[in-house]
Amino acid sequence: MSYVDSVLDELIRRNPGEPEFHQAATEVLNSLKPIIEKDEKYQSVALLERLVEPERVIMFRVPWVDDAGKVHVNKGYRVQFSSAIGPYKGGLRFHPSVNLGVIKFLGFEQIFKNSLTGLPIGGGKGGSDFDPKGKSDNEVMRFCQSFMTELCKYIGPDVDVPAGDIGVGAREIGFLYGQYKKITGRYEGVLTGKGLTYGGSLVRTQATGYGLVYIVDEMLKAAGKSLAGQVVTISGSGNVAIYAAEKAMQLGAKVVTLSDSNGWVYDKDGIDLDAVKEIKEVRRGRIKEYLQYRPNAEYHEGKGVWTVKCDIALPCATQNELLEEDAKALVANGCYAVGEGANMPSSLEAIDVFLKNGVLFAPAKAANAGGVATSALEMSQNSQRLSWTFEEVDAKLKGIMANIYREMAAAAKEYGYENNFVVGANIAGFKKVADAMLAQGIV
Repeated sequence: MSYVDSVLDELIRRNPGEPEFHQAATEVLNSLKPIIEKDEKYQSVALLERLVEPERVIMFRVPWVDDAGKVHVNKGYRVQFSSAIGPYKGGLRFHPSVNLGVIKFLGFEQIFKNSLTGLPIGGGKGGSDFDPKGKSDNEVMRFCQSFMTELCKYIGPDVDVPAGDIGVGAREIGFLYGQYKKITGRYEGVLTGKGLTYGGSLVRTQATGYGLVYIVDEMLKAAGKSLAGQVVTISGSGNVAIYAAEKAMQLGAKVVTLSDSNGWVYDKDGIDLDAVKEIKEVRRGRIKEYLQYRPNAEYHEGKGVWTVKCDIALPCATQNELLEEDAKALVANGCYAVGEGANMPSSLEAIDVFLKNGVLFAPAKAANAGGVATSALEMSQNSQRLSWTFEEVDAKLKGIMANIYREMAAAAKEYGYENNFVVGANIAGFKKVADAMLAQGIV
């Protein structure tokens, strides 16, 4: 049995009931075999065993009171996975699907994603099984205040800097930051994704979606192609999906789908993004309301967005939303490029279909790194007490995404996997973290 296989077997044995974490670790470690098997130094210091074990796991209860006076208790998590190259950095997710295995998968992926940005940030992730949907602003505020009352003991601008993720937007970040400031008495950059009036960065809202399209654009250009005139299908209708659609449209593509957890819309004439922003960012409504704005569009309940004929697909909703049969449908319909905007949206079987059929595939740890990259830029601005212009931050983001593409493409080519950006991204992200771990000894 190879070193990698033995580490994976032990990981699965020691972490039962965590399929998402198993999946993420399997994908990463198997793609690292070309570099791991070339050098025994990694095994001699048990580097992989240390890499897949979080440095710290924090779990806590979050009691809160609803508007009717009823007390509820949710679970809270923060997994501080790796600080080899910098303070822990990663979002907070508030969603009923959150459990320890999901947070560990997200934190593990974050290690490599953050490394790829070239910025000095380690990997972490957190969240709760609390669902902000359908809650009043006061209920969300009380939950966030209770959550931060415990979390504040473990975070800080040079220790761990959380951000937003699914279910944690500007409203939640504001409530969390207000409680942190009240408890600690410190006004510092301990959270990113803050409002512009209290230390936030321009472009942060757009960053993950814009970054996704920037790296896909680089990937297409290297293959002699362009976004202009291409039909794009996108899943999701949250922050990532909306701003991926916006940037794709700016570069000349036609986006024809968006979705949410209830269903999806297809607009053959191109999505009306102003309508989607009104529904999702202002009213916090459901995507089926899109037909009130564009009655000629189609709305379908459940899954199905990947059955629509397209040139480029951008999964931007949640993990494992694009399965093997979806991948086969995309390939059959002529899709030649996929960029992952969500965290691990494609199953291992779906990725295998894409790679075997020559589909250009930008994996999530590279393609959705724009959000954390801009979060790190927000940290820099907070440290310097400065606020950069939209154009300055956007230019830095575009440069970071172009550099990520170059690094993952070069790593893939170096190890004989040209155009396999899954292997390229994992090796490029791993090398920086592994070198830091080796330099710092057995810690």
